[in-house]
Amino acid sequence: MNPQVRQLAEQLLATGFDRLSERECRVIAGVAQRTQVSRNVNHAFEEERTFGDRLADRVATFGGSWVFITLFLATLAAWALFNSAILAGFIEAFDPYPYIFLNLLLSMLAALQAPIIMMSQNRQAARDRVAAGLDYEINLKAEVEIMELHEKLDRIRSQHLEELLRAQQEQLRLLTRLADAGGAV
Repeated sequence: MNPQVRQLAEQLLATGFDRLSERECRVIAGVAQRTQVSRNVNHAFEEERTFGDRLADRVATFGGSWVFITLFLATLAAWALFNSAILAGFIEAFDPYPYIFLNLLLSMLAALQAPIIMMSQNRQAARDRVAAGLDYEINLKAEVEIMELHEKLDRIRSQHLEELLRAQQEQLRLLTRLADAGGAV
Protein backbone atom coordinates (compact mmCIF):
# COMPACT_ATOMS: atom_id res chain seq x y z
CA MET A 1 0.00 0.00 0.00
CA ASN A 2 1.14 3.52 -0.76
CA PRO A 3 2.95 4.92 2.34
CA GLN A 4 1.42 8.35 1.75
CA VAL A 5 -2.06 6.83 1.87
CA ARG A 6 -1.25 4.81 5.01
CA GLN A 7 0.16 7.89 6.76
CA LEU A 8 -2.88 9.97 5.81
CA ALA A 9 -5.28 7.32 7.09
CA GLU A 10 -3.43 6.94 10.38
CA GLN A 11 -3.01 10.66 10.83
CA LEU A 12 -6.54 11.75 9.95
CA LEU A 13 -8.62 8.91 11.27
CA ALA A 14 -6.37 7.97 14.22
CA THR A 15 -6.63 4.34 13.22
CA GLY A 16 -4.65 1.85 11.24
CA PHE A 17 -5.25 1.71 7.51
CA ASP A 18 -5.77 -2.06 7.71
CA ARG A 19 -8.79 -1.64 10.00
CA LEU A 20 -10.70 0.54 7.53
CA SER A 21 -13.41 -0.83 5.24
CA GLU A 22 -12.75 -1.19 1.53
CA ARG A 23 -14.88 1.86 0.78
CA GLU A 24 -13.04 3.98 3.38
CA CYS A 25 -9.69 2.85 1.95
CA ARG A 26 -10.86 3.88 -1.52
CA VAL A 27 -11.93 7.30 -0.23
CA ILE A 28 -8.62 7.80 1.62
CA ALA A 29 -6.71 6.81 -1.52
CA GLY A 30 -8.81 9.28 -3.53
CA VAL A 31 -8.11 12.07 -1.08
CA ALA A 32 -4.39 11.30 -0.96
CA GLN A 33 -4.16 11.25 -4.74
CA ARG A 34 -6.62 14.16 -5.11
CA THR A 35 -8.91 12.16 -7.38
CA GLN A 36 -12.64 12.39 -7.53
CA VAL A 37 -14.46 9.74 -5.50
CA SER A 38 -18.02 10.45 -6.55
CA ARG A 39 -19.71 8.87 -9.55
CA ASN A 40 -22.97 9.48 -11.29
CA VAL A 41 -25.48 7.02 -9.81
CA ASN A 42 -27.71 7.08 -12.87
CA HIS A 43 -24.81 6.37 -15.21
CA ALA A 44 -23.41 3.60 -13.02
CA PHE A 45 -26.81 1.96 -12.65
CA GLU A 46 -27.78 2.38 -16.32
CA GLU A 47 -24.72 0.42 -17.45
CA GLU A 48 -25.92 -2.70 -15.64
CA ARG A 49 -29.52 -2.77 -16.93
CA THR A 50 -30.52 -5.54 -19.32
CA PHE A 51 -33.14 -5.40 -22.05
CA GLY A 52 -35.64 -7.09 -19.69
CA ASP A 53 -34.89 -4.51 -17.00
CA ARG A 54 -35.49 -1.62 -19.39
CA LEU A 55 -38.70 -3.23 -20.68
CA ALA A 56 -40.00 -3.85 -17.14
CA ASP A 57 -39.23 -0.23 -16.21
CA ARG A 58 -41.11 1.04 -19.26
CA VAL A 59 -44.12 -1.19 -18.49
CA ALA A 60 -44.09 -0.06 -14.84
CA THR A 61 -43.81 3.58 -15.91
CA PHE A 62 -46.70 3.25 -18.33
CA GLY A 63 -48.76 1.16 -15.86
CA GLY A 64 -48.46 3.92 -13.27
CA SER A 65 -49.38 6.80 -15.56
CA TRP A 66 -52.56 8.79 -16.08
CA VAL A 67 -52.52 7.76 -19.74
CA PHE A 68 -52.82 4.10 -18.69
CA ILE A 69 -55.58 4.87 -16.19
CA THR A 70 -57.52 6.86 -18.79
CA LEU A 71 -57.14 4.16 -21.46
CA PHE A 72 -58.02 1.47 -18.95
CA LEU A 73 -61.21 3.26 -17.84
CA ALA A 74 -62.17 3.92 -21.46
CA THR A 75 -61.65 0.23 -22.30
CA LEU A 76 -63.77 -0.88 -19.35
CA ALA A 77 -66.54 1.56 -20.28
CA ALA A 78 -66.43 0.47 -23.94
CA TRP A 79 -66.52 -3.21 -22.92
CA ALA A 80 -69.55 -2.66 -20.70
CA LEU A 81 -71.31 -0.51 -23.30
CA PHE A 82 -70.57 -2.93 -26.14
CA ASN A 83 -71.70 -6.03 -24.21
CA SER A 84 -74.68 -4.50 -22.44
CA ALA A 85 -76.24 -1.96 -24.76
CA ILE A 86 -75.12 -2.60 -28.33
CA LEU A 87 -75.00 -6.38 -28.52
CA ALA A 88 -78.07 -6.85 -26.33
CA GLY A 89 -80.23 -5.24 -29.00
CA PHE A 90 -78.90 -7.25 -31.97
CA ILE A 91 -77.37 -10.51 -30.90
CA GLU A 92 -76.56 -12.23 -27.67
CA ALA A 93 -73.64 -10.52 -25.88
CA PHE A 94 -70.50 -12.66 -25.70
CA ASP A 95 -69.76 -11.41 -22.15
CA PRO A 96 -73.05 -10.36 -20.54
CA TYR A 97 -73.31 -8.73 -17.15
CA PRO A 98 -71.54 -9.55 -14.65
CA TYR A 99 -68.72 -9.63 -17.26
CA ILE A 100 -67.01 -12.86 -16.23
CA PHE A 101 -64.65 -12.85 -19.25
CA LEU A 102 -63.65 -9.25 -18.49
CA ASN A 103 -62.97 -10.31 -14.91
CA LEU A 104 -60.68 -13.08 -16.20
CA LEU A 105 -58.80 -10.64 -18.45
CA LEU A 106 -58.38 -8.16 -15.58
CA SER A 107 -57.06 -10.92 -13.30
CA MET A 108 -54.52 -11.99 -15.94
CA LEU A 109 -53.45 -8.36 -16.46
CA ALA A 110 -52.96 -7.93 -12.72
CA ALA A 111 -51.08 -11.23 -12.49
CA LEU A 112 -48.63 -10.05 -15.16
CA GLN A 113 -48.42 -6.42 -14.17
CA ALA A 114 -47.72 -6.97 -10.45
CA PRO A 115 -44.42 -8.89 -10.85
CA ILE A 116 -43.24 -6.46 -13.53
CA ILE A 117 -43.87 -3.53 -11.20
CA MET A 118 -42.14 -5.42 -8.36
CA MET A 119 -39.07 -5.99 -10.57
CA SER A 120 -38.97 -2.29 -11.33
CA GLN A 121 -39.32 -1.41 -7.65
CA ASN A 122 -36.55 -3.85 -6.73
CA ARG A 123 -34.24 -2.18 -9.26
CA GLN A 124 -35.19 1.23 -7.87
CA ALA A 125 -34.35 -0.02 -4.37
CA ALA A 126 -31.00 -1.31 -5.65
CA ARG A 127 -30.37 2.06 -7.31
CA ASP A 128 -31.18 3.80 -4.03
CA ARG A 129 -28.68 1.54 -2.23
CA VAL A 130 -26.00 2.45 -4.79
CA ALA A 131 -26.84 6.13 -4.34
CA ALA A 132 -26.65 5.79 -0.55
CA GLY A 133 -23.26 4.09 -0.87
CA LEU A 134 -21.96 6.86 -3.08
CA ASP A 135 -23.37 9.47 -0.71
CA TYR A 136 -21.53 7.74 2.12
CA GLU A 137 -18.27 7.86 0.15
CA ILE A 138 -18.75 11.55 -0.60
CA ASN A 139 -19.56 12.28 3.06
CA LEU A 140 -16.53 10.31 4.20
CA LYS A 141 -14.33 12.18 1.74
CA ALA A 142 -15.73 15.49 2.96
CA GLU A 143 -15.07 14.46 6.56
CA VAL A 144 -11.49 13.50 5.73
CA GLU A 145 -10.95 16.78 3.88
CA ILE A 146 -12.41 18.76 6.78
CA MET A 147 -10.07 16.95 9.17
CA GLU A 148 -7.20 17.80 6.85
CA LEU A 149 -8.27 21.47 6.80
CA HIS A 150 -8.46 21.51 10.61
CA GLU A 151 -4.96 20.11 10.76
CA LYS A 152 -3.72 22.79 8.33
CA LEU A 153 -5.41 25.51 10.36
CA ASP A 154 -3.87 24.16 13.56
CA ARG A 155 -0.45 24.12 11.86
CA ILE A 156 -0.93 27.71 10.64
CA ARG A 157 -2.03 28.82 14.11
CA SER A 158 1.00 27.14 15.68
CA GLN A 159 3.33 28.82 13.20
CA HIS A 160 1.64 32.16 13.78
CA LEU A 161 1.88 31.77 17.55
CA GLU A 162 5.56 30.79 17.26
CA GLU A 163 6.21 33.91 15.16
CA LEU A 164 4.36 36.06 17.69
CA LEU A 165 6.34 34.47 20.51
CA ARG A 166 9.63 35.12 18.68
CA ALA A 167 8.59 38.73 18.00
CA GLN A 168 7.60 39.18 21.64
CA GLN A 169 10.89 37.68 22.83
CA GLU A 170 12.77 40.00 20.47
CA GLN A 171 10.79 42.98 21.77
CA LEU A 172 11.44 41.88 25.35
CA ARG A 173 15.16 41.56 24.58
CA LEU A 174 15.19 45.01 23.01
CA LEU A 175 13.27 46.50 25.95
CA THR A 176 15.69 44.85 28.37
CA ARG A 177 18.66 46.31 26.45
CA LEU A 178 16.96 49.67 26.34
CA ALA A 179 16.23 49.53 30.07
CA ASP A 180 19.82 48.48 30.81
CA ALA A 181 21.17 51.26 28.59
CA GLY A 182 18.81 53.82 30.18
CA GLY A 183 19.78 52.79 33.71
CA ALA A 184 23.48 53.07 32.85
CA VAL A 185 23.20 56.65 31.68
